[in-house]
Amino acid sequence: MAVPFKASYPLFLCLILFCGVNCTEFEVGGHGGWVVPKTKDDAQMFNQWASQNRFKIDDNLLFKYEKDSVMEVTEEEYEKCVSPHPLFFSNNGETVFKFDRAGLFYFISGVRGHCDRGQKMIIKVLDIEASPSPQYANGTAPKPHSKSGVAELTPMRIMTESTVFVMSTFFLQLYV
Repeated sequence: MAVPFKASYPLFLCLILFCGVNCTEFEVGGHGGWVVPKTKDDAQMFNQWASQNRFKIDDNLLFKYEKDSVMEVTEEEYEKCVSPHPLFFSNNGETVFKFDRAGLFYFISGVRGHCDRGQKMIIKVLDIEASPSPQYANGTAPKPHSKSGVAELTPMRIMTESTVFVMSTFFLQLYV
């Protein structure tokens, strides 16, 4: 006997809730975006930003930039700041990169000279079970509009949580 469609709503709702809140999107560098550091003192700004966050499998990085590119490269290519055959390349101005495994990920700008000036970053993705909220290395969530370079509460992150709430409310009303 076929199960009525209404009976499958709770299962569908659980699937939406599970998928909707188990990943986080981090805007690289906060509101500053994926840019060339202005001074030599800022040369480690992306690695400092990365070290203040906790990344897990299925999280996304959002690279925002103008007239630039982002490449995932090997460790050796990261050190040399050059890659003739990157593992990943994008130059569309707003690149989303999804972590599909635990381990180290190396990113550099594809524009000549930008990596040498500090536009590069290493991300460590932890092999942990997905959790319903973002995890930060210092145990606290960053403050909105922070100038520290820590990942901020982006519109995408807020939208994801709001969407899950609205969709769950909608499906609960259909079910009842």
